Amino acid sequence: MSTYPEFSGKKILVVGGAGFVGSNLSHMLLESDIAGLTIVDNFMSSDPVNLPNDSRVKFIEGSIADDSVLAQLPEDLDYVWHLACYHGNQSSIFDPIADHANNNFTSLKLFDFLGKRKNLTKVVYSAAGCAVAEKTYGDPTATTEDAPVSLYHDSPYSISKLVGEMYGNYYFKMYGMPFVKARFQNVYGPREILGAGQWRGTYATVWRNVTPTFIWKSLHGEALGLDNGGMVSRDFIFVDDICRGLIACGLKGTPGEAYNIASGVETTIKELAETINDLTGNATPMNIQPARDWDNSGRRFGSTEKSKREIGFAAEVSIEEGLRRTVEWTKSNQDVISQRMAQHQANMNEIGAV
Repeated sequence: MSTYPEFSGKKILVVGGAGFVGSNLSHMLLESDIAGLTIVDNFMSSDPVNLPNDSRVKFIEGSIADDSVLAQLPEDLDYVWHLACYHGNQSSIFDPIADHANNNFTSLKLFDFLGKRKNLTKVVYSAAGCAVAEKTYGDPTATTEDAPVSLYHDSPYSISKLVGEMYGNYYFKMYGMPFVKARFQNVYGPREILGAGQWRGTYATVWRNVTPTFIWKSLHGEALGLDNGGMVSRDFIFVDDICRGLIACGLKGTPGEAYNIASGVETTIKELAETINDLTGNATPMNIQPARDWDNSGRRFGSTEKSKREIGFAAEVSIEEGLRRTVEWTKSNQDVISQRMAQHQANMNEIGAV
């Protein structure tokens, strides 16, 4: 039985489909009776092991900014999910030019290529909730989709995610491209492989997000580092929920609108670390560290009201259950993760990263 009968016979494109979220979305879409799935990925921060093995999949290796890649896309696409990005904040701070080339330019090239097509049902863009969230260490309020946007940002990544929204909005208004913005919160879960992809000159190539970093170190009995004492907070959402939210944006989202794909739950980094250590049995005391000098985002979480009301989306997986699943997946994939981390070890040693 098709999970999403609305996709029966449809042709779909996932840009960044070998990445963490993109691969999970691709596997979920293939549970439906789709006619074909085209995946584009250049393996900059992703891994071939994530690609689904299915006869309906056409994989194109390369950047979506390359004309030769664009020329291979089907003419009769129905749905597009644009999930490729130059991951993430710290890599963008280290190399803003690379961030621009792999975030801003890629989005512009894709939207310009798709903009005048009349057969598209929906183009869904992975936007960033952090780019519109208030910078506060006081009591936060849930960030709504119409929150004011500052012109001052902590990273080029945050800027480029907003630019992607703006380019999509332009092609929506000018040409009617059915553009929907799915604003991610802090997503975690299986298929996020530490060290996947190419070396980008910074330790964040390996230690890319807090959840997989904490799980890996906790499984190996290491101390978890708590920046700013671990009192900052985020809205953590399991990857299956993110994918269901992306699909809801594709099926029910109104072109031109933005939707938070959020749990609506505020979790401190200290609480995250404690839960992970409980799941792994790690008794090593945590390492209290100062705040990151670039990060002014203290506490935040996303509003869920609009997404519930307009596209029927609500997160289903609790953080305890999601972390349990992610710990189990990490245990089962330690060999692959170790290999990907090891490919960068000489570079890590050279810059003195820990």
